[in-house]
Amino acid sequence: MLSFVNDYSETACPEILERLRAFGREKTDGYGEDPYSERAKEKIREAISCPEAAIYFLVGGTQTNATVLDAILGKAEGVIAAKTGHINAHEAGAVELLGHKVLAIPEKDGKIEAAELQKFCEEFLTEPTHDHMVWPGAVYVSQPTEYGTLYSRAELQKIRELCSRYDLKLYLDGARLGYALATEGNDLELADIAALTDAFYIGGTKQGALMGEAVVFPGGAPKHFFSIMKQHGALLAKGFLLGLQFDTLFTDNLYVRLSKNAVACAKRLREILVSKGYVLAPETRSNQTFVVIEEEKAKALSEKIGFGYWGPYSESSSVYRFVCSVTTEISEVEALKELL
Repeated sequence: MLSFVNDYSETACPEILERLRAFGREKTDGYGEDPYSERAKEKIREAISCPEAAIYFLVGGTQTNATVLDAILGKAEGVIAAKTGHINAHEAGAVELLGHKVLAIPEKDGKIEAAELQKFCEEFLTEPTHDHMVWPGAVYVSQPTEYGTLYSRAELQKIRELCSRYDLKLYLDGARLGYALATEGNDLELADIAALTDAFYIGGTKQGALMGEAVVFPGGAPKHFFSIMKQHGALLAKGFLLGLQFDTLFTDNLYVRLSKNAVACAKRLREILVSKGYVLAPETRSNQTFVVIEEEKAKALSEKIGFGYWGPYSESSSVYRFVCSVTTEISEVEALKELL
């Protein structure tokens, strides 16, 4: 059976599996204070052109989002996010559990628009009773978004300018950041993201690693962040497992090279869908594809192809998601053509 369900159902890319196998019985210091983690941090600092950046390795995306936002937000502060943003829609209230309200605002194809952000901030500050409300303390975006769309450099710059104007931190969720970097037409590189955000993370779990996310604070970490990680159960004793993986991903541009395969396969998948008369909703360029399928047709296809339900589209059709990963082969995409 062909599977396009997600990009995190496999173990890890061959390069990482080989490094883990070769590690053997070597002993290192714990909690990320090992040579592999230090080497990975230096490679990431070089890749983002930010030699002073503070970098930490956490295990998963939800854990990372909740931990970082808890560290950068004040006690009376919440985080502004698109209504469809992952922290608002698919993280089971993890941010709220730690005492920070997600302040959801309208979006377009998954993206926050600068005009909507400004409107929210102005309405909050002109509300006579705003001292009785949750203060906005940060803005959350993801690259790519939940709908596979990308922010341009100009769009992120406008959001950054508003964050500076209204004293907000800007945090970028990079669970699939490698796919964004590898997407045709993308004009936001790692160095740009480091220059425009207060914090972001480079995803590994969905990008060829066994698990792991690399959190980056370009201007330095929040006070006691290491201890905050510990409090949230986000500090892995066997930290070398994460450092070794990111050391591998950031050697010889492997991170982007792996991502390019997924993006190329997804592009071909969309070409096939369009040639067969399917409607894309929305149109994307990264590794995720969203397509409208009649319910009966979807039911028949699900017997031979793995894909995910995304939401209703009309009375008789819904939007479904097809995801290509770092290990997807073009032959699998071509085989899909025959089944459609």
